Amino acid sequence: MAAASDYLLHLKRNESFEFLPPYMSELRVVLLGNSWSERSSVVNFILGKTVFNTKEEPDCCQRVRGQLKEKQIVLINTPDLLHYNISEHKLTKHMKSVVSLSDPGPHVFLLVLQPEDFTEEHKLKLCRVLKLFSDQSFDHSLVLISTPREEQPGFMENYRQHPPLKDMIRRCRYRYLWQKNLELSELLTRLGQTAKENNGDHLSCDVFEDEDPGLTMTLKSEHMKPALNLVLCGRRGAGKTSAAKAILGQTELHSVSNSSECVKHQGEVRGRQVSLVELPALYGKPQEEVMEESFRCISLCDPEGVHAFIQVLPVGPLTDDDKKELETIQNSFSSPVNDFTMILFTVESDPAAPAVVDFIRKSRDIQELLQSCGGRS
Repeated sequence: MAAASDYLLHLKRNESFEFLPPYMSELRVVLLGNSWSERSSVVNFILGKTVFNTKEEPDCCQRVRGQLKEKQIVLINTPDLLHYNISEHKLTKHMKSVVSLSDPGPHVFLLVLQPEDFTEEHKLKLCRVLKLFSDQSFDHSLVLISTPREEQPGFMENYRQHPPLKDMIRRCRYRYLWQKNLELSELLTRLGQTAKENNGDHLSCDVFEDEDPGLTMTLKSEHMKPALNLVLCGRRGAGKTSAAKAILGQTELHSVSNSSECVKHQGEVRGRQVSLVELPALYGKPQEEVMEESFRCISLCDPEGVHAFIQVLPVGPLTDDDKKELETIQNSFSSPVNDFTMILFTVESDPAAPAVVDFIRKSRDIQELLQSCGGRS
């Protein structure tokens, strides 16, 4: 087994894993990618001090621990597993080391990719490495795009369209960040959010010592797989997070009211596993961003797909934002989305109060909306 460094650093800063589930005291992150220097720089950035030499790549996996308030982060940095002439023996040796150092299993794979050097061959090798861990590794992966060595106007847009990088982002359910101008709090938040989207579950690996050594990684979970996938949509401030709490019977959920990305919540409702994807407001965003979030929403409901859309709507006259949001959702998911949509009205007062009932019954706009959704509300 490859040797490894193991430090414990107390990070005397204010950042913490804001979105890490309360039952998780530790987050285990494995860094993969096509540049040791970039991966090491990311580890040093997270820990706030130089732990890894960015110039000298070791021939073994390296592990470091950091303390953030009451939470711990474990970072496992790997040698170049994407090297063009790495042997199968060495690849297996490094992967076994990752398994050992991340025991009982990693929560997140952080894919640190240098865009101008990330070729189609690199992409295929990275996908192979992830699949050797598990087909579900992509659900646990977050792409961090390094700043190109030579920046040019529009470089972010150009590299996002780079085929190997674009496909890698798609496989990782559109989870990605740019390293340029990245704040530590944002990176930690996205790592914690990736873990939370998987219900805090880690990948558990069994190494079989036989004539044909190999490793098989499976998702270790105390929960059943989601049997019902619901998407909560609506304008900002419509009450989507409150609706999610009510449906799941949970009091603490991460809200996307100030976020531009989907967030997945999970829970058991009357003996059935329910997955709720909270879709941020789409109206007013650039078309490409709207499409990315739409694809990400669908990806978070894989493999079963979306069973129903729940349009959260405060009781009151439909505002321009309400109408534009409804129109954007229809354009993004196609008009048949209405066949899978129900309206969930939110109200501060008694929902059965005559004034509430009468308003819904007499509002022409709301009645037309209900009719388009088959009267489901």
